[in-house]
Amino acid sequence: MKRSFRYRFYPTGVQAAELCRTFGCVRKVYNLALAARTEAWTASRERVSCVQTSAMLTGWKKTEDLAYLAEVSSVPLQQTLRHLQSAFVGFREKRAKYPRFKSKRKSRASAEYTRSAFRFADGRLTLAKMAEPLGIVWSRPLPAGMEPSTVTVSRDAAGRWFVSLLCEDTPAPMPATTNAVGIDVGLTALVTLSTGEKTTDPKHERRDRERLARARRALSRKEKGSKNRAKARTRVARIHARIADRRRDHLHKLTTRLVRENQTLVIEDLSVRNLLKNHKLARAISGAAWRELRRMLEYKTAWYGRELITVDRWFPSSKLCSACGVIAGAMPLEVREWTCENCGTAHCRDENAAINLLAAGLAGTACGAGVRPQRESSSRSGRSVVKQETPPARVGIPSL
Repeated sequence: MKRSFRYRFYPTGVQAAELCRTFGCVRKVYNLALAARTEAWTASRERVSCVQTSAMLTGWKKTEDLAYLAEVSSVPLQQTLRHLQSAFVGFREKRAKYPRFKSKRKSRASAEYTRSAFRFADGRLTLAKMAEPLGIVWSRPLPAGMEPSTVTVSRDAAGRWFVSLLCEDTPAPMPATTNAVGIDVGLTALVTLSTGEKTTDPKHERRDRERLARARRALSRKEKGSKNRAKARTRVARIHARIADRRRDHLHKLTTRLVRENQTLVIEDLSVRNLLKNHKLARAISGAAWRELRRMLEYKTAWYGRELITVDRWFPSSKLCSACGVIAGAMPLEVREWTCENCGTAHCRDENAAINLLAAGLAGTACGAGVRPQRESSSRSGRSVVKQETPPARVGIPSL
């Protein structure tokens, strides 16, 4: 499979200037090609292909106004045309919205180089149009004997430079284990396991909220277009980057441990987009990064030979008694502990939900009934239990 290895690097002044010119040219070519394709469709319902936009690029380089496009490597310019083609394919297949124009400030500054536009040898990466290799901080080694097929250079809003190397790699499977765990996500506890273990949400955004508010107020007082406003914007971006980095680091450590310790992991198929419509909880849900947690579990289980099972979001995991199987009545979010009226078992809401998720996932896997491919990425994330109809009493799922 293809794996991407991302590293931070520190360019020289000459390299930074060359990369900034490349970013600008990539953005310009993308916008020109998008405008040409949009105009052709609007005027005569004609579809412009990627090959045609590539021919247009050759003509643009010969004009006086766009002659600067020939001063940078042609490979990133061709790659951005291919990315635009992929965006149109996604739009036609109704997987994405219509492509939008790239903004100098809001869009990601990046350029992609294929094998013909860089040289990699002895841990030194040299890009086209550059005389010196990039000053990369090798925080982890590349797989032995592997060479990158594609290199993507980017700069984030905080002014940090990154290089991503795409390599062919086959991760070694982790030692097999018979452990299985149900995972229930939440806000007070980021995850609650069926074993009773709880991992507290660090709430990184809340810890830096006051600092971020001060930086935003300072930014609002700066004159638009001034250098001081650009500096203030960078300070705000650095705070956001600090929050995102700490959140990502915590999620990586958590998901890696879960995948290492368990052969089967069962989670709930939550619709985070719909949950964010609750404006009282939207900020906390965004800070918890449930979707990112699931994404990490999906690709890590695929890498290391584990199994990830997703249970349908309509399964009543919180209201179902894991001891006797009776479904309780209405249970608002503020109810964190409840007692089953049928058997008298006292439940922690989140732990009970995790136990029920594990039982439902294992039952669906064992009998094979009611199991279907996952909606979003079935090839990577395993299987999903179909929507459960709520019966009047027992649901017929074995308790653990």
